[in-house]
Amino acid sequence: MHKRPFGFLEDVFVDENYRGKGIGTTILSAVIDEAKKRGCYKLVCTSRYENEAAHNIYKKLGFRDHGKEFRLDL
Repeated sequence: MHKRPFGFLEDVFVDENYRGKGIGTTILSAVIDEAKKRGCYKLVCTSRYENEAAHNIYKKLGFRDHGKEFRLDL
């Protein structure tokens, strides 16, 4: 439907011992910058419902809660 590519972000993880130090924000900011450089029209990330800390970081960086992901493991 779109002529431009999109980015898909999954399984970003910061070890518990290093959380709260801005590492996740740094990683996500670098990914956002790279997606922009590559001409992506959107960046989609996945997260489990219970991961409120990650959701807060995503929202702080401008992501919107846009729906659900459905999955079929084969």
